[in-house]
Amino acid sequence: MADIAQRFPQNHILAPKNLSPSRDGLEIACLLNPGVFNFEGKIWLLIRVAERPKQTAGIISFPILTQDGIEILAVEENDPHVNATDPRIIHYKGADYLTTLSHLRLVCSDDGIHFYEPEGYPLLQGEGKDETFGIEDCRVALIGHTYYLSYTAVSAHGVGVGLRTTTDWKNFEHHGMIIPPHNKDCALFEERINGKFYALHRPSSVALGGNYIWLAESPDGIHWGKHQCLIKTRANLWDSARVGAGAAPIKTAAGWLEIYHGANEKHQYALGAFLMDLNDPAKVLARTEAPIMVPQEDYELHGFFGEVVFTNGHIVKGDELTIYYGAADEFVCGAKFSVEGILSALNYF
Repeated sequence: MADIAQRFPQNHILAPKNLSPSRDGLEIACLLNPGVFNFEGKIWLLIRVAERPKQTAGIISFPILTQDGIEILAVEENDPHVNATDPRIIHYKGADYLTTLSHLRLVCSDDGIHFYEPEGYPLLQGEGKDETFGIEDCRVALIGHTYYLSYTAVSAHGVGVGLRTTTDWKNFEHHGMIIPPHNKDCALFEERINGKFYALHRPSSVALGGNYIWLAESPDGIHWGKHQCLIKTRANLWDSARVGAGAAPIKTAAGWLEIYHGANEKHQYALGAFLMDLNDPAKVLARTEAPIMVPQEDYELHGFFGEVVFTNGHIVKGDELTIYYGAADEFVCGAKFSVEGILSALNYF
C-alpha cells in the first residue's frame, strides 16, 4: 500500500487529556474527526469530543441525552442481556446504545499545530429526539458568507445527517435532519455548480447494495434530491467494505478532488481520492487504486479503536493540502500532502 502523507512531527496534536469534560462525572474517551475551517485569521477545528461516565469495576455505564440533560444508564457487566464486545456500542435487551456521547467543541490555532479553546464560543450538543445519542464527525463548508455544518445525528431512531448554519460561530440555526437514516459522511461543495448546491453523502444498505458514496443536489442547501450513486466499494482492495466522503471537495483545474475514507472487512481505515468533473460532479473521472494514507504510526494503530485514519477536515493553501484526521478513534493529528501529488496518483478511466 502507498502512503504519501507527511505527518506532523508533533503528532498527536490533541489527546483526550488536553481538554476538560463538559460536566462533572464524565471523562473524555476520545477526540476525533474534526471539521476544519479558517475564521478571523486562525485555523479552527470543530472536534468530536466523545465522553462517558467514569467507569467502576463490574459496571458498564453510558450516557444519553434527554430533555433534562444527560442521563447515565448503568448495567452489570455480567448481565446476560449485555453484549459489550464492540468498544463503541452496547447491546442491551434488544436495543443499541453508544458507549460514549459526542458533542462538537471548537479549538483554534495561529500556527495550525498548537490549539487552544477560545473563550466565548459554545460547544455544540445534540438537540431534539433525533440527536439523543449525540452529534458526530462534522464537515464544515463555507458557502458565500455562511458556514454549513453537516454532521452525523445519532439516536435510537438511527443515524442520519443533521445541519446547522452560522456566520459568527456564536449563533447557530438548527435545520434538523436533512437526510434521514441510515446516512452519514455528508460533505457539501463550497460553491454552487450551475446554480445548484451539491453534496456527497453515504447511505447504507445491509442486505442489498452497500456502503457507497452518493451525490445529491439542492436549490437551497437544505432540501436535497436527485440522488445518484457515485463511488462503490471494491472487492479485495483496501476499500472493500465501506467508503465515505471526507471534507468539501477541492476545486482544481483537473476537476473536483475528493479525499475519502475506505475500510475493509477487518475495519482497517485508510484514505484515498477520486476526481469529479468541474461542471458535472456526477461524472467521476479518476480514482486512486492504492490509498494515499494508511495507519502505520503507533498512535494510528493503537487507541480506542485501532488501525484507523479518518478525515473530514482540511485546509488548502496553493498546492499544500493540510489534512487533520482522527487516529485510532482517539487522537487528533495532522498531515500534509501535495495536491498535485494526489492528482498524479489517480488512475483515469
